[in-house]
Amino acid sequence: MLKRTVTRAAVGLALALLAGGCQPGLRHAGGFPPREPIRALWVTRWDYKSAADIGVIMENCRRAGFNTVLFQVRGHGTAFYRSRLEPWSEELGGRDPGFDPLAVACKEAHRRGLKLHAWVNVLPGWRGKQPPADPRQLYNAHADWFWRDAQGRRQPLGWYNSLNPCYPEVRGYLVAVMREIVAGYPVDGLHLDYIRFPNEWNASYPAGVSVPDYPRDPRTLALFRQATGATPEQAPGKWNEWRAAQVTQVVRDIRAMMRRVKPGASLSAAVGADPDVALRAHFQDSRRWITEGLLDAVMPMNYAADMTVFSRRVQLWSAYSGRTRVVQGLNLEGRPPATVNQQIAVVVRSTRHFALFAYNLLFERLDARGRPATGADSAARTAQRQQVLPYIQRLAGQRG
Repeated sequence: MLKRTVTRAAVGLALALLAGGCQPGLRHAGGFPPREPIRALWVTRWDYKSAADIGVIMENCRRAGFNTVLFQVRGHGTAFYRSRLEPWSEELGGRDPGFDPLAVACKEAHRRGLKLHAWVNVLPGWRGKQPPADPRQLYNAHADWFWRDAQGRRQPLGWYNSLNPCYPEVRGYLVAVMREIVAGYPVDGLHLDYIRFPNEWNASYPAGVSVPDYPRDPRTLALFRQATGATPEQAPGKWNEWRAAQVTQVVRDIRAMMRRVKPGASLSAAVGADPDVALRAHFQDSRRWITEGLLDAVMPMNYAADMTVFSRRVQLWSAYSGRTRVVQGLNLEGRPPATVNQQIAVVVRSTRHFALFAYNLLFERLDARGRPATGADSAARTAQRQQVLPYIQRLAGQRG
């Protein structure tokens, strides 16, 4: 088993990566199908337990007519690949499972002609009702890197606990994690998720209590004062702009690293369907990322069931399709297959590219014996396969 520790040397290497520049406007096509629209599927970290599972997943994706797989390999500071920086995910038992999921995914995808993008949750550093047992995990090893409120309290456990992107060493560490993936594996691209403040209310907060205005630790406030000469109370608008700029800097640094390390790979990001809300509430400035040429594809999570809302968002994002690929994200959960097909048709007539969330809403997960683990939702999955997949296969020019 490879040693997985967060060392001073690793952080130093990460900070060194920030020295490179960033040329705006460059958008690589290498990571996406060159002559056809993107038909992507998100595969979550809960969808596989073995190398055989991954082979089945990729074959299902190929037969279904998808050409791009967004394969999750990082959820919250733990890895689904052999990492020198982060420990194995607890979903894999917190230890080497005897195979490398990302390596297997690349091999199985490429042998079927699929593009494989490593899907990573960026800012979450831990998720769980209890702290991680592994002392090497970020929540334990770098408690000072996590959000604290004005009273010095950490986020409550229970949902995602966020790293603080206002710290240069945190941004450097995240770049190093992403570099490990793009330099060490034949991925076609890197797909960023939770590249925003994960600051929405959730059940880890008491009912009726607002989420604190993170982060309010003394060092973050000092960095803000150094940059603006003000406190958040004196300049609330600048405080929000500054926090959004720190998230943007993470994207900018990852883009610069990828141009040096693997210039043919693509960078994409899952973003809020309403960019104004995402910027105001979660400090995600996706329009600036497009303007600066930081993304090869933007994937708005257009999960609206209402066709009027869905179509309005498609139209909103179509204005950016001349600057980058706009890949509309569609949610299968709770959607009648006819609605899913209708939404795909709207996208095909507009920006052309789409991604479906998620694999486990189309296909059954496999049990320990490699058999479909059918359950209460099997009928819904069967209906989606029977009615949605033929449409996607026709778009792909295949019969199955």
